[in-house]
This record gives sequence, structure tokens and C-alpha cells, in this order.
Amino acid sequence: MNNSGVTVGLDIGTTSIKVVITQMTGNQFNVIGAGNAPSRGLRRGVIVDIDATASAIREAIDQAQEKANIQISEVVAGVPANQIKIINVDGLVSIANQNKRITYQDVQNVATQALSRGLPADHDVIELVAEEFVVDGFDGIKDPHEMIGVRLEMHGIAYVGPEKVLDNTRMAIQKAGLTLREFVLAPLAMGSIILNDGQQDFGTVLIDLGGGQTSTSVIHDRKLKFTFVDIEGGDNVTKDISTVLGTSYINAEKIKRDYGYADPSQTVSSNEFPVEVIGEEFTKQFDEQYLSEIIAARLEQMYTRLFEQLKQIGALNLPGGFVLTGGNAALPKMVDFAKRVLGDNVRLFVPDQIGLRHPAYSRSLSYAMFASRESMTQQVIKQTIMQRHAVEQQTSMLPEEYGDEVVQQPVESFQYDGEIVNDPQQGWFGKMRQKLSNLFNEE
Repeated sequence: MNNSGVTVGLDIGTTSIKVVITQMTGNQFNVIGAGNAPSRGLRRGVIVDIDATASAIREAIDQAQEKANIQISEVVAGVPANQIKIINVDGLVSIANQNKRITYQDVQNVATQALSRGLPADHDVIELVAEEFVVDGFDGIKDPHEMIGVRLEMHGIAYVGPEKVLDNTRMAIQKAGLTLREFVLAPLAMGSIILNDGQQDFGTVLIDLGGGQTSTSVIHDRKLKFTFVDIEGGDNVTKDISTVLGTSYINAEKIKRDYGYADPSQTVSSNEFPVEVIGEEFTKQFDEQYLSEIIAARLEQMYTRLFEQLKQIGALNLPGGFVLTGGNAALPKMVDFAKRVLGDNVRLFVPDQIGLRHPAYSRSLSYAMFASRESMTQQVIKQTIMQRHAVEQQTSMLPEEYGDEVVQQPVESFQYDGEIVNDPQQGWFGKMRQKLSNLFNEE
């Protein structure tokens, strides 16, 4: 098959690694292959064993290649929102060529200039979003290519993450026999693909319920304004089931998928299922309502924590409401449970592409679609970012009067004026949570 227009999204998750191969033909976007493999070498979204992670990546890639009938050598990898910093950056350069026509080289120069100073130590750039370009004092320009001018400015937002995390991800991809085309920041990519125009403009909370962690992001005015990462996810739910029912982790995961419900009020206590209990000769019977109460006790803690974070910044009543996605969102009646804590404006996103109709593929699909839709100017900026770690930093040419201060935006900077409702301080699973409280003290 022709590799023209092919983009591969790689999602390196704590519990699974997913690969989606897409192809753009004209304006037609198609998914031509997908693969997944159990994660190895990761803990709480961070690579702790490069060789094990590389092997798992290779397994998922091989599976996707076989389905798509093409060879993959280059991937777009997502980066979770862990320890992300949001920073305002500015750049200014003079147009070098004699006819003063702005080229993509000028765009690369001004992007390099914007990233040449003031970034936190031991951090590297994941994304640089150009909010506007200014040509000879004329602002509000989105794409300066081919314009005439003598001075080009850029005002943008840089999203930076821990350098070692990015370096380890690069190394794992390289050891898997692949080339990293670019990094994409997970909430930025997902927000632009999953949310419609109105949701991105007026404000929406995107909740990514992953296996190893739960990420909450506020998208407002088409910008990522806030992120909060809870280091609990679907994996913790499975461990709770394993501990309470006295069964293996593998059995607990299967029980969760086959019989689990997020909302106990939607279950029937007379519906029972057998469980292989460790140390018991015969299976024991448990009912789906009891199982759901175990699940809901953990979910209530997770939702309550993110509720409190959103309450502090006034983001509980954004017009776009709450959009759930991620593998843990696939639990039946998850939306019903979330509504009990967050209010009625909650929806579930599931990809509609054939073969990907499961919320666990939202990230890898978003990475591929996000990268394939980048404008040429955005691609030039991304190339600048990817070259930074290999190219010596250029000496800044900013005049003193322009100013070189870089302002870091605290996550608390986002405020939305809306009435706060639905305080979940009095949990409706208090009794069950008390019974299981010793389970939630793990590190």
C-alpha cells in the first residue's frame, strides 16, 4: 500500500499501548490499521524500563502494520499532562532576504527566538502554539508566509514537560526501531479533535479516564487553560476488585469487563456470577450490585478530587459541560455515575471509525488526526521544536526595549464566572468507602 499521507498515532499508556494508522487522501481521512499491546515498563504514565516499553511498542506496531499491510517507520507520540508547565513566549526577528518576503525560514527563526530564553531548567518543549504573528506592527496574523515586511514577531504559548520523561520516550521509540516525527500534548490534541467548535470556544472540561491515571483538562477560547492529573485510574478499580473479592488481578479485570457497572443504582442484586477465590477449592458467588459498589467507591474518590480542583478555578459550569473518554470510561453507566457528582451536562465520546469504536482509542486517534491536520506553518514550528535538542541554541537578537521576560501562567489563572453547584462532600457511598478505606492508602 502507498504510504503517502500516512500518519501513525502512538499512545504509550500505563496499562496498554495503542497504535492507529491513518491516511489522508485529498480531504478524506481514513483509519487503515490499529494495534494494541499490554504496557510494560511504565508506572503512572512514566517510563521506568526503556527496553520493556520498546518491546511493547514494537508489538503494537507490528499488529497495526499487519492490518494496514504497510511498513511503519515514523510515529507521532502523545505526551500526558503530567508536570506540564504553560508559559507565554515572544520572539522577534528581522526579515533576512532582500525582497522582504516572509518565508518559512523566517517562521522557524522567530520560533527559535521565542524558545531561546526563560524556559524552566530540566524541561523541554512539547508544543509551541503561535497565538498570533505581528508583521511591522500589524497584529492578529495567523500565517505570515509570503507577506511583505522587515520585522516579524510571534506571541505564543509553550507547553513544556520534564526533559528526562521526553528523553526516555524518545529512546524507547528509537529502540523499537522507529523515528519520532513529533510529540503532541495529549489534552491539546484530544481537545481539538474530540470537541466541536462551540465546545472549544465557550469552554469544556475533558476528562480522560485512563488505566493508569485520570487527566482533567479545561479547554476554553480554543486554548488549554488548566490540567489536573490524578494518579488513579481503571487499574486501581481492578486492584480494588481483586483485593475485596480475593481473586487474581487477571480475574478481577475480566470480572470488571464482564459484570462491572459504574452506577450501583443501575444494577440488580439477584444477578450473580462465579469468582475463583485464591485459596478456595470452589468458586464463590457474588452479585453485580456488590461489585458495582466496590467500583463506585473508587470512582467517587476520583471524581470528588477533580471536582474540587475545578471548583477552585470556577470551571464547574462551563457551557460545554463535561466530556468523558478513555478506556475506563467504557464501564457501563459511567455517564450516569459522573452526573451524580458533576451535574447533568456530561457526555461520553467514542470514536466512530470502524475498528476503533471504543473510548480507549481516543488518544491514539487524536494524535494522528491532530498531526495530519497541521498547517505548513505549524509543521515548521514543530520541526523547530524537534531540532532543539540536537542544535545549539542561537544567540538571542531581541533588542532590550522589546523585553525578554517570560511569564509562566499558573494553572489557577483560569477563572470562569458561574454558579457552583452539586457539592459532593457528602458521598452516597460513604459506608462502602469507609469499609474499603484501607485500600486507598496505597502510594
